[in-house]
Amino acid sequence: MKYKLIKELYECFYTPPELSAPRQEIEKCHKALIEVLEKPERRLVLQIIDAKDRIVEDTSIDSFISGFELAWQLSMELNNYKNERLASCRTGRLGARFTSEKEEPK
Repeated sequence: MKYKLIKELYECFYTPPELSAPRQEIEKCHKALIEVLEKPERRLVLQIIDAKDRIVEDTSIDSFISGFELAWQLSMELNNYKNERLASCRTGRLGARFTSEKEEPK
């Protein structure tokens, strides 16, 4: 994976939700399918479930990466804004007029 570090961050910081009710429902449906389907059909259903699980995992990782990249871009923008603001303060180019003690108001 080209985002190895971000994937490691994902694995370190992401805590999947418990989802006990949906897991129980999946188990119940799985048992019902075992009772009514022959082995080839069960295998096909399990392949579909595995493929869907891979899609969900990939989507979750992709979402984490997108959020991380957005946070990174926002951080860079805020840093640039802060640097530009500091430079403007130093040069007096804030759009406001500063008066010195020497200068008398008109």
